[in-house]
Amino acid sequence: MGKVMKLHDVPMNSKIRVIGGIDTPPSSTQISEDDILEFSHTDGMYSYCENSKGEMVHLVAWAEVEIVKA
Repeated sequence: MGKVMKLHDVPMNSKIRVIGGIDTPPSSTQISEDDILEFSHTDGMYSYCENSKGEMVHLVAWAEVEIVKA
């Protein structure tokens, strides 16, 4: 397991694994622990990420994640 960090500290356009602190906006696509996401950027308290199905998902900026090597 790599270094666990808060999503807001991750460089833009990184591939990440969700570790904890999962929270999403109401009625948005759910995210589970260990999901691998393509992190684009944060916008306020939520982020813009893409899941393995190509869907846009919004993880909270303070979620715990680790960077996954491409």
